[in-house]
Amino acid sequence: MSRISSTYQSLKQHNRTALIPFITAGDPSPQNTLEIMQALVRHGADIIELGVPFSDPMADGPVIQRANERALEQGISLSGVLDMVEQFRRSDTRTPVILMGYLNPIEIFGYEEFALRAEAAGIDGVIIVDLPPEEAAPLNRHLRDRQIDQIFLVTPTTTERRIESIAGIASGFLYYVSVKGTTGGKGADPAGIKDRLRLVRQKTDLPVAVGFGIRDAGTAARVADYCDAVVIGSALVEAIHAAVTAGDDIAAQVGSFLAPVRHTLDKAA
Repeated sequence: MSRISSTYQSLKQHNRTALIPFITAGDPSPQNTLEIMQALVRHGADIIELGVPFSDPMADGPVIQRANERALEQGISLSGVLDMVEQFRRSDTRTPVILMGYLNPIEIFGYEEFALRAEAAGIDGVIIVDLPPEEAAPLNRHLRDRQIDQIFLVTPTTTERRIESIAGIASGFLYYVSVKGTTGGKGADPAGIKDRLRLVRQKTDLPVAVGFGIRDAGTAARVADYCDAVVIGSALVEAIHAAVTAGDDIAAQVGSFLAPVRHTLDKAA
């Protein structure tokens, strides 16, 4: 059983919602990424979503766009991100790590070589924002051969037929984008999410995570009533950058941000 499946199974047995924080690899610096990942785990992360810096992150709002720019300015590449995860695995063999990014760096790498390197580094899943399911089979085959889950996005405008198509090739979980637009935009609407997730769950037995528009513990708890996991990204990236700007301890800031979210999710369970 994969780390992702095992994590969801364990959480379900204890009636807990998975907390998936997102950070951008290499932001604020390559040296800080390992420290931040470890702090996320200490303060309640069940799965870590690690953004691969890219020059044109079309699904991301200004906060994560700037994080991408800061990381790229320091020379962070897909290979460098895999090296970071490999380093993380020396002290943590339990927490699933998912890469979220765009297709171009993987195409340059080569599908088979990427899958091999990702497996060696300890990657559990990938989300490729700009790879539609109709074109996913060549990469998906290599990922499945290496027991790496390919996680797909479902949005408020995804048709019922397309949800069925996505569910047919996805593994690990489905990622429901709770708002129309980019990351870090308007807040999620729990009532609207409830209706859409009812439809999604009719099409798949996979766990469903909700992300985009979740900025605080209160919203996370309300959304958790309808899903298996909540993803929180832009607000966390913002908090990390604020700590750097103020000269504060980054790991402590990560804890101050994430621990209340974990506490609120567990209290609401």
